[in-house]
Amino acid sequence: MFADLHLHTSFSDGTYSPEKLASEGKRHNLAVLALTDHDTMEGCERMAAACVAEGIEFVPGSELTAEQDDYELHLLGYFLDSSCEKLTKALAEFQTARQDRIREMVERINKAGVNLEAESVFRIASCRSPGRPHVGRALVEAGICRTLDEAFERFLKKNRPGWVPKFRISAPDAIQLIHQSGGVAVMAHPGLNRSDDMIPELVEAGMDGIECFHTKHSTAVSEHYLMIAEQKNLLITGGSDCHGMNKGKPLIGSIRLPYSNVQKLRERSEQNRVRYGHTPADPSAN
Repeated sequence: MFADLHLHTSFSDGTYSPEKLASEGKRHNLAVLALTDHDTMEGCERMAAACVAEGIEFVPGSELTAEQDDYELHLLGYFLDSSCEKLTKALAEFQTARQDRIREMVERINKAGVNLEAESVFRIASCRSPGRPHVGRALVEAGICRTLDEAFERFLKKNRPGWVPKFRISAPDAIQLIHQSGGVAVMAHPGLNRSDDMIPELVEAGMDGIECFHTKHSTAVSEHYLMIAEQKNLLITGGSDCHGMNKGKPLIGSIRLPYSNVQKLRERSEQNRVRYGHTPADPSAN
């Protein structure tokens, strides 16, 4: 039995619906799927129902953008209680910041002499948590760029005309929010962040685990983070970071995390709920 614990849908910057994602998980013989859309849990209800229909265990989650020592990093929250008032309020604030960022990106692109409307981006996104890929798709749809890669290269990468930094909360605050929501806090794709120096501080702040297995982690990189996880007594997770077709091809099925790691995550969630005094508003909530 295997799991993929890092997946995105059209409720953030993926292209698959929750139902399509669950069917792909079934096709790849995955026993557990976690939905980790950026700054939202809107898709979790549909994803949970789709997983039930496919006979797959579901883990509700979200991916939060944070910073530590002025460096951006992403924290995955697992087994989050979507009814938690603090979490709901925080996610709404993050989503507003994302929408404001889109407007500023479009404004900067306009100042570079390119005619693009923010509403065209929001129409394509059709969600509360839009991101750069939606701007890229709008540029392609408008005939300004031929491909998503070209849109990023010309306008959306750092130091390009449309670049706008993301809204970020401090990593300790993000970890605290995840814990207050009954969840488990895990550092996403550390091999992409060059964030090893931050790990001791994050462990001190209560971080529970680290994503050792990721599509862009080589075997050597995965082994490096497995060693750190053992040294720091961190939980081990892994996921494909599938965004549907936004990255050229669907990545689901490329990472297969052993089920025993999911069991340890669930146990930690239960421990955290006792430790941080979290009681779900809905007794049936994960």
